[in-house]
Amino acid sequence: MKNQYDKTITACFVGYIVQAIVNNFAPLLFLFFQRSYRIPLSQITLLVTFNFGIQLLVDLLSVGFVDKIGYRVSMVMAHVLSAGGLILLTVLPEILPSPFAGILIAVMIYAIGGGLLEVLVSPVVEACPSDNKEKAMSMLHSFYCWGHAGVVLISTIFFGVAGIRNWKMLAVIWALIPLGNALAFSKVPMAPLMEEGESGLGLKELFRMKVFWILLVMMVCAGASEQAVSQWASTFAEKGLGISKTAGDLAGPMSFAVLMGAARLFYGKYGDRIHLERFMGYSCCLCILAYLGVALLPLPQLSLVACAVCGLSVGIMWPGTFSKAAAALPRGGTAMFALLALGGDIGCSGGPTLVGMVSGALGDDLKMGVLAGVVFPVLLLVGIVLLGRTKREA
Repeated sequence: MKNQYDKTITACFVGYIVQAIVNNFAPLLFLFFQRSYRIPLSQITLLVTFNFGIQLLVDLLSVGFVDKIGYRVSMVMAHVLSAGGLILLTVLPEILPSPFAGILIAVMIYAIGGGLLEVLVSPVVEACPSDNKEKAMSMLHSFYCWGHAGVVLISTIFFGVAGIRNWKMLAVIWALIPLGNALAFSKVPMAPLMEEGESGLGLKELFRMKVFWILLVMMVCAGASEQAVSQWASTFAEKGLGISKTAGDLAGPMSFAVLMGAARLFYGKYGDRIHLERFMGYSCCLCILAYLGVALLPLPQLSLVACAVCGLSVGIMWPGTFSKAAAALPRGGTAMFALLALGGDIGCSGGPTLVGMVSGALGDDLKMGVLAGVVFPVLLLVGIVLLGRTKREA
């Protein structure tokens, strides 16, 4: 019975690779777009905010429609929109009077797909029968890291061999992955999220629960802990070591993503032998040390190593919080997963913003900005302790 869901879980793994593609491919082309379409840098930087803003909106709105149209239809739609946005990215800037408007429309379409994937993939894996759901969840989230690293590496190699002017060909190649996975999701078995006759908790019920608010704050802190360093790792590499942007991207964000994926893969393989709460607690302590290392170590090479260690430390935070939520609130349903995804995305945008604001206020001192960001793993550690106490009281 369980074996028939292996294909479903595999399709979910690919779903997170698709999300990595839609989040990380276009940013590699931003400077090329700026030069080719004569778009001001201020508008180009708006694309990242717009992408994650749309995903936040989808996280929020999905509570109202996913259960009505069903997970299968929603999952197929998410993949088709992701592929459609990537393909339209190659077409709309050429045919519309404003190339920026064309890019914006394409980003909006694939951002809707990416936002849906974020809400859908985790609960679909959680619903599939497995011996250890926490292991499956950690393994699932490692595929976003492999997707992120793969997009950067393969795209960099492609641009080096074929030239960045042939980016449209690569965009279409990347679009084939969500199209193929949409076909897979039209056929694979889908386990129900709830037992027959049960219904998920509503928003009002969730908002009345202390444990939900602890989990939501943990999710915000997980996203912030992950991105506050990840988003600035390339800048650290370039400024501190004086290397090129390509080398900086490989030394900074890519090493961060690979080590974050390694941590998730490790728990995905050995999670049945490891106490999740304890593993998350130790990871938070390592994350705090990594943040302090980035901010306080005197040599830039050591700061960069601390950035990579931070990737290792944050690996379990996001999938671990999802697993703790599923165990603590088994009737949480779509509303819970959507709101947790929303919280994670708020953290992903809020973490780097705090680092940037503090850095700017202190004369562009990025180290002091990262030092301020240590508040996020500290709060997450407090959340883990409170969650343990709440469970014992219950």
